[in-house]
Amino acid sequence: MSLAIVISEPGGPEVLRPVECEVGPPGPGQLRLRQTAIAVNFHDIYVRTGSYKTLTMPGIPGLEGVGIVDAVGPGVTGFKPGDPVAYMTHGYGGYAAERNLDAALAVKIPDGVPDEIAAAAYLKGLTVEMLARRVHRLEPGKTILIHAAAGGVGRMLVQWAKHLGAVVIGTASNADKLQSAREAGCAHVINYRTEDWVAAVKDFTGGRGVDVVYDAVGRDTIRGSMEALALCGHLVNFGQASGSVDPIAPVELFVKSLTLSRPNVFHYVQQQRATLEAAAANVFEGLKDSWLSVPPPTLVPLAEAAEAHRLLESRDAVGAIVLKP
Repeated sequence: MSLAIVISEPGGPEVLRPVECEVGPPGPGQLRLRQTAIAVNFHDIYVRTGSYKTLTMPGIPGLEGVGIVDAVGPGVTGFKPGDPVAYMTHGYGGYAAERNLDAALAVKIPDGVPDEIAAAAYLKGLTVEMLARRVHRLEPGKTILIHAAAGGVGRMLVQWAKHLGAVVIGTASNADKLQSAREAGCAHVINYRTEDWVAAVKDFTGGRGVDVVYDAVGRDTIRGSMEALALCGHLVNFGQASGSVDPIAPVELFVKSLTLSRPNVFHYVQQQRATLEAAAANVFEGLKDSWLSVPPPTLVPLAEAAEAHRLLESRDAVGAIVLKP
């Protein structure tokens, strides 16, 4: 028997209930994992509350984790017992001490990347790799704007953009977050609550605007993001923290020949196995070489997943929250 966290009905953190369950042997094409670190994401909260109706209940939430391969199922190649792996999946099942997983979703973790750091950085890192290398390939000479530049994804995106030679402008909501964005590599930071950030962007760029805006805020910033773009600029909307974005008519893009993208990291890495392996290798290389980093995660026992959700919702945690079986 193995510990797992099950949701039977939507609700508050208290609906996350520890249960003992039996995990059978891996089926064809599967790995059996003994999990060592499980990432907690806001997506999990949306699933728990019923905002996202994507988990069949009763069910085990959790999109991503890290573990050791205990056994391989029939037909599996490239993995063996003892291999440390990371994964993300739309199929959930992450909040568990042990699980079976399709081998196609797993990637090996190289030496030198601790399990807790891999869990804290994997999904965010793949998202940032997609944004900086695939959705819009950043290079020296590009000037970009990143909203929420001190957040989990934002801070990593600042680091990656600077590593690629781009000049980064970042927005944040208070002095501490502005300092964090500056330390991550922003050449210029703007408090979006107290400053006219569009005017500040135009001033910093000599009136031209930026080549790319990375906007995970959504409704509250999307129009300003379009205004802050230079001619032929690219608006990348990859989140909606302030609410969903209203429809944008093509003629609104025509005014400055803008491009609009709304990428989903799962689509990018599911195209083919080689894409997932290359993206993961880029993330792990950055972590090993230290130009990419995440704050030390807050560790919470798996059995106390409800407390982990309370902590994430309070926004009091510094860095990612990781469950430890």
